[in-house]
Amino acid sequence: MTEPSATPDKKKSHGWIRTAVDFGGLLAFFIGYLVTHSLVAAAWWLVAGSAVALVVGYVAEKRLAPMPLISGVLALVFGSLTVFFKDPIFLKLKPTITMTLFAVILLGGLVAKKNVLKMLMGSELVMSDAVWRTFTLRYGLFFLAIAILNEIVWRNFDEGVWATFKVFGILGLTVLFSLSQAPLIMRGMKESEAPVDPEEATAAPPIIE
Repeated sequence: MTEPSATPDKKKSHGWIRTAVDFGGLLAFFIGYLVTHSLVAAAWWLVAGSAVALVVGYVAEKRLAPMPLISGVLALVFGSLTVFFKDPIFLKLKPTITMTLFAVILLGGLVAKKNVLKMLMGSELVMSDAVWRTFTLRYGLFFLAIAILNEIVWRNFDEGVWATFKVFGILGLTVLFSLSQAPLIMRGMKESEAPVDPEEATAAPPIIE
């Protein structure tokens, strides 16, 4: 008799770890900004929070998923540039560059007939290829839209507004968009004749800040 690959308790604990990896740097940045009221000073918190989150995620799971890893590394890079040059422009550009990078990866993959999102999430969601293409296209366009929106906000509003948008705006829009994809996911799982799990039906790529 084979052992189950993961018990519910292990899955739950891993879920908390993934959440910490996804939100560690973002939460540290927000706390830092509330304390210092300075984007440059908050960048120190972002760098430290992102580094700790990546280390904790790797130690706990012995691996890091590609998207949180790329996002975390970019947070370290742009946070460090902000601290070194004492210029918050690098921090403001980080969401634009991150979102654009993921949009290019997803949409470019579709053009090359390689579904990157399916490669990353295929073990969590069993859907038809047609639905995977639609799912990936929607996320690629969503990431591109967030990149454009970030440019509009930081160029037209003060630092406090942008910091709030970075933490709550991008996060809120991502959660709402992910929830809106549940009907598509359920349809794709039914087409593939896979059992529909309500938790899987709301699955989405990691939060990318």
